[in-house]
Amino acid sequence: MKKQVEAVQDKIDFSGAVLAKGENTEYRAAYGYADRENKISNNVETRFGIASGCKLFTAIAVSQLAEKGQLDLNGKLEIYLDFEFPHFDDSITIHHLLTHTSGVPDYFDEDEMDDFEALWDDTPMYSLRSLKDFIPLFDDRKMKFSPGDRFHYNNAGYILLGLVVESVSGMAFEDYVEKYVFSRAGMNSSGYFSFDQLPGNVATGYIELEDGSWKSNIYSLPVKGGADGGAFITVDDMDRLWEALMANMLLDQEYTALLLEPHAQEDDTSFYGYGVWIDKKAETIEKYHVMGYDPGVSFHSAYYPGSKTRLTVCANQSEGAYDIMETIEDVMDDNKI
Repeated sequence: MKKQVEAVQDKIDFSGAVLAKGENTEYRAAYGYADRENKISNNVETRFGIASGCKLFTAIAVSQLAEKGQLDLNGKLEIYLDFEFPHFDDSITIHHLLTHTSGVPDYFDEDEMDDFEALWDDTPMYSLRSLKDFIPLFDDRKMKFSPGDRFHYNNAGYILLGLVVESVSGMAFEDYVEKYVFSRAGMNSSGYFSFDQLPGNVATGYIELEDGSWKSNIYSLPVKGGADGGAFITVDDMDRLWEALMANMLLDQEYTALLLEPHAQEDDTSFYGYGVWIDKKAETIEKYHVMGYDPGVSFHSAYYPGSKTRLTVCANQSEGAYDIMETIEDVMDDNKI
């Protein structure tokens, strides 16, 4: 595996960290620089931003509250939030939001926009420090479609879910996740960190420019991540998350199965559960996976139920994680891992 990964790394100049771990394999490595200016290398304990990869954490938090009987997954959004959304359909449920089938307007809709940085033309990224700060970006927009009509990936829906977690639990969203998800899973290096208060051993995200130079992503993303994306993790912590989830340490067996159930369908082989993508071949689930892309961030992580192998690839650049993941998956297939 090392030979194949390093060949791809050399080809694409990959910068990040990798961990593949299972009953028959373990491979970990780090490449490139966490700090290009000062030539500080990435290491296997470096913390990386994972963009939308942490929607799974939000889904786990919501499911925990449902398991405790504190909210109803089929309950309407308006029961849990008192914000004014003048154009929202009153039939939107928590389930709709978890499965990207709600039809709520998104603050970054990929059907309408292709430049994430354009969001900050009117709203300074340094002003977005809590979930409620995102509300003005989409609260007065019209519904995209009726709830339940179809699947359409949506970031604003997960902002709303984070606000539901805050409303029901009485805790700040990031505090809830760090206490009831990260801590339970042993993810002691992970957290929702502000760009202007980063702890040690965090990789700077880099964006490659047309002339081949690089700039950091500090002015390209909200100053602090939240329920739709932006946590920082290590590859080992993500591995611990998969282990804890599959061992019913974060949710009981019933709610773990519900989270991992294919609820919505994107295409013939790709489905979505609660915060997690699900790839099926015929009736067999081949992998559960999460991914995240932001300027200066690319991330892929998966659990393969057939072999019980976990794979995590974090990159502090806009591309690269998928190439490394695909290479390792090919090796796993060849070796029947």
